[in-house]
Amino acid sequence: MPDGEAFTPRQRESIARAITLAENSSDLRYSVYVGDLGDNSREQAQRLHAALGAEVAARGVLLAVDPRDRLVEIVTGPEAARWLDQRACALASLAVTTQCALGDVAGGVVNGLRAMAEHARHPRVLHTNQP
Repeated sequence: MPDGEAFTPRQRESIARAITLAENSSDLRYSVYVGDLGDNSREQAQRLHAALGAEVAARGVLLAVDPRDRLVEIVTGPEAARWLDQRACALASLAVTTQCALGDVAGGVVNGLRAMAEHARHPRVLHTNQP
């Protein structure tokens, strides 16, 4: 995505819908950042994740995409990491980069969210407050 180009309303709606579906199917909280991640993309993604606040970040998953540098970072909180291991995040990252390589950043974000939600889906446990 060239500098200054924003998602269309339809693309934003598609991403918002993918976030809602991912949250509903996994009970995790998803956030998306698309933009410059700087020289140390991992540290920047971790700062963005921490900025969500302790409560959200614990169950949170941040999908950070730097289209210009073709980088994808996925940061999971401790509770989210129970359901999304490194392998699942790597597969989601591949889903993002594959679509982004075709010039469709919004589609890459949606595909990444769907992949993570599928891996993080877990059965509800009856008679307890824990998922």
